Amino acid sequence: MRIHLWQNVGLISFMGFKRAEIYNLCKAKVIGRRKIFSDSPPESERPILQMKSVLKVCHQFVTLLLAVILSTISAWGADFTFTAIPDQDTTRLQERFGKIADYLSEELGITVKYIPVKSYSASVQAFKNNEVQLAWFGGLSGVQARIAVPSSVAIAQGAEDPDFISYFIANTSTGLSFSEEFPKGIADKTFTFGSKGSTSGRLMPEHFIRQAFGKAPREVFKRVGFSGDHSKTLALVQAGSYEVGAMNFKVWLKEVEAGKVDPTKVQVIWRTPPYPDYNWTIRGSVEETYGEGFIKKVQQALLDITDPAILKAFPRNRFIPADNSMYKPILDTAIEVGIIRN
Repeated sequence: MRIHLWQNVGLISFMGFKRAEIYNLCKAKVIGRRKIFSDSPPESERPILQMKSVLKVCHQFVTLLLAVILSTISAWGADFTFTAIPDQDTTRLQERFGKIADYLSEELGITVKYIPVKSYSASVQAFKNNEVQLAWFGGLSGVQARIAVPSSVAIAQGAEDPDFISYFIANTSTGLSFSEEFPKGIADKTFTFGSKGSTSGRLMPEHFIRQAFGKAPREVFKRVGFSGDHSKTLALVQAGSYEVGAMNFKVWLKEVEAGKVDPTKVQVIWRTPPYPDYNWTIRGSVEETYGEGFIKKVQQALLDITDPAILKAFPRNRFIPADNSMYKPILDTAIEVGIIRN
């Protein structure tokens, strides 16, 4: 026991404790508990018994202290990882979330890494499996993730996200033009959504299509497709591969700014009513690793982002607090459409 004990004490000494200090602490612990000499053993045996008692308590003390130290070291060494729904091309995603990883690493004092995924469903699965602890979700994928991990919470969103909208876009060859009313002239055209798990590219557009026509999209359109992301939706409609599509308005504006929209080939024909969308969601279990208050710390770091380069990459003016209740309309719509079963 003594060899094992003092090897451990050697490790603790490396952490800033001295052997003599540890021994004196243990000795005081023994005396404080009145563990020695209750039966008044012979004078000659008292030092031996005292040493054994001190060593026993010292072993318990050192073991406990080691467990605390190793747990702390483990938390310090654990990478904090996050992902995001792949709603745009991978180059833009890497640019955006590389900046966020660097920023959070600085603010939180730990290594933060961005883990890219190939689909919306993969982002939810990675979150469910604890492969990532934080994620930038859409409204629908966030709801799905929080159902899969009940202790998880939405902590932040863009200032624009409580009132997000989708654009319905059409190839100019259709003759369709912008309207304030739902464009019923899209019936019998070819139509592409974005990802099957997208809020702005599938869920809410499908909701408004069902509301307008009283039937499912496959009964309304000549052909229905899923492009995979908003940038691809734009490309497909602009090229004429699909006549009409629905996409995230933020992505449309960013593509216009980048010079990737040819107004002679594609244009916006309708803007949806607003709905809640994107959010940062974090697993409740992170506090077991990083300590009590860590969720609030991450939330505050996101709310404190003022770097124009980071905000422009999203693009958002700023981040504001969010909570799970804000996304109940998305849950209700997903149940109504049949994407989530009640």
